[in-house]
Order: sequence, then C-alpha cells, then structure tokens
Amino acid sequence: MESTGQRVERAILVGVSPDGRRRHFEEESLRELEELTRSAGAQVAEVFLQEKSHPDPAYLVGSGKLEEIRDSVLSCQADVVLFDQELTPAQLRNLEEFLDTKVIDRSELILDIFAQRARSREGKLQVELAQLEYLLPRLMGRGLALSRLGGGIGTRGPGETKLEVDRRTIRVRISRIKGELERLEARRALHRRKRQGVPIPTVSLVGYTNAGKSTLFNKLTGEGTYVNQRMFSTLDPLVRKIELDTGQEILLSDTVGFIRKLPHTLVAAFHATLEETLEADLILHVIDASQESYRVLRQAVYEVLDEIGLEETPVLEAYNKIDLLDHVSLADTPYEHVFVSARTGEGLSELLGKIEFLINRNYREVHLTIPFDRGEVVSQLRQRARIQSQEYHQDGIHIRASLPLADLGRYEQFVD
Repeated sequence: MESTGQRVERAILVGVSPDGRRRHFEEESLRELEELTRSAGAQVAEVFLQEKSHPDPAYLVGSGKLEEIRDSVLSCQADVVLFDQELTPAQLRNLEEFLDTKVIDRSELILDIFAQRARSREGKLQVELAQLEYLLPRLMGRGLALSRLGGGIGTRGPGETKLEVDRRTIRVRISRIKGELERLEARRALHRRKRQGVPIPTVSLVGYTNAGKSTLFNKLTGEGTYVNQRMFSTLDPLVRKIELDTGQEILLSDTVGFIRKLPHTLVAAFHATLEETLEADLILHVIDASQESYRVLRQAVYEVLDEIGLEETPVLEAYNKIDLLDHVSLADTPYEHVFVSARTGEGLSELLGKIEFLINRNYREVHLTIPFDRGEVVSQLRQRARIQSQEYHQDGIHIRASLPLADLGRYEQFVD
C-alpha cells in the first residue's frame, strides 16, 4: 500500500571547528544540532565536522569538504543541509547553488522550531518578528529556497504564505508587529502593576532547553502544561500562583529554554517572555544533572542572564533528574542549591523550603499604623513592601506587611 503520510525530511549536518582545542565544543554543538533537527521533525542522514582555522568567505567550508557534502546529498537523497554556524547571505546563495538543495543555518532552524511551538498570539507574533528580521538581509540569497514548494524546515511561520515579499513589504509588516507587541506588552505591564499592588513574591524558572523546567513547573503547580522531550517545548510565558506549607503565596513563572549560540534576534524578540524573569524576586535555575556537560550548559544560561541584566537577582540552583544518577558531582557554585527529581518528586519539599527562606531572607514582618493624612506612605508601601492586610481604624490605617530590611529605618516611626 502507498503511504499517505508526509515524507520525513532527510538532513545533512555540517559544523566547522577553528582548531583542535575547540573541537570538543563543536562536537557537542553538533550533537545539539542533531537534537534540534529531530525536534524540527527531520531525520539526520549524515554529519560532517571540518577543522578549518579560517572559514571560507564564499562557502564556509573548504572545496574538498564541499564536494563530499554534495556527494552525500546525492547518495542520501537529502532534502536540506544544516550548518551549525550562522551563514552570510552570500554564503547561503553560493551553497544552495553548488549543492542544488535547500541550505539552512542554526539560527533559521531554531526559528523554525519556534514557529512550530508558539501557541499564544503574542508568541506567534514574536516568532514572526524574529523570522522577518532574519529574512530581510537574506532575501537576495534565497532565490532557490523561495522558489521551492513543499514546505519543510525553514518554510514555516510567515514563510508559508508570502516568502517572495519584497523588502518594503517586510519592513511594513515588521513595523506593524512591533506596534502590536508593544500594545500586548503594555497590557502585560498593567497586569503586573495590579499584582504589585498586593505584592506576591515571584519566582522565575530558567534553564537550558530540555532541563525539565516545565515538568517541575507542573509538579509544583499541579498544572498540565505541554511537556515534551523535544527542545523548546515552552515558548509562551506562563505564571501560576502556588501556596507554600506555611500558607505564604508565591507566583511561579515558566520561561523559554536557553541555548548556546542563541541568535540575538531571538533574545530581542522574546523580551516579553523574559520580562517575568526581570521582575522576579528569585531565579530558580533548573539544571539537568544527568547531562555530562551540564557545567557548560549551566554557564551558557548565566551568560544569557547577564546579557539581559539579571546578575543582581538572587539565584537558587535546582539540580534536576537525580533519579537517573547514582550520585551527583556538584560543580563549584556560589549559589544556594538543592537536588531534585521533577519526575518522581524527590527533593521538592526541600526545594520549597529553600524558596521560602530565600524570598523572605531580606524581609521582616511588621505591623504599621499610618495616619490618614499620610496616604503617600501607603502608596510607597504598596511599591516597596508585601502587604498582607490593610484595615481602617479610628487612629489610622493598620497595615501588616513584609518590609525589606533596608526600609525598616525609613518607616520605623509607623511600626507598632
């Protein structure tokens, strides 16, 4: 019987290492590219890694390796060649002409996966914006790809309907998307200000893609959000309220996974996704302890956090997937840490205890009486403290709040 299912794309992967010292890093990066390729729905046919101190400006790889890749395209009947490095528009055009097949670089592959994963209106707009900003300087180099029908990697998202659009049309669309995203961000900021009116501590989950953030999020919140072994299963920001054993409430937010060689256009486009992290009282960094290279992946996350300005926010490291290990060899870390299994629930009570300790470490619970003619003090407290209750009595406004230790002196006159 003839199969009615869609044929799985066959992909050839290509990486370039500048020297032997970086070869291990590039091999790991290529293994990650394999996982990304499978996440995009394609099958890896063959992998090439060339050691080349000076990448060829026209083709990235040398002429001999280029011939090998072309032979492999023919013998494997490959549909696409995926390069682990970002290609210039000229390299893209030259490679497609020489190999006579579709050529995609790592950035475009990640964008393609994002196009498949986005669920919300905002997430889809952010992906489309990143894709259009990536496509704009490469229009001249995409003649072969733009003329090819049949879909597949690199043709999802906005590419499905109007890949042949000219620069002016793309710029108009980019401007409209940015305007709509600004409106959505303004609405999100309004909701955040309402939350700040009755401040609840916020804990933001971050981590390398596929570290188990969403599984942990579901375990802690009782949610049934999308969990998949494929990379970038979470794109849209998700915030839920949970109650600790002591009755204290916190907000837990899940974010997109980080990755090495993350295109800067993606960091910019997903600023709204990371906004919840920027506002967090505590960052919960989920680390896949079962990965041999978890130290490298852990460092990649901190590099992105530093880039978006989070080096001052307190961090709690959760070493996840300990159910897959006999023992955990801990990296040297200046941060508070805990060992957990999001799948089995092991270590979660200790995790919640650490979260409660850290978010309250620099706060003191106080009772204040504010005179009715000092309404501005109440407004300040709403911005600076976590207000648990507010009552009106004859002698003034009675407030029970968790006050930052640094502000105790400022409001000492009102403390009962």
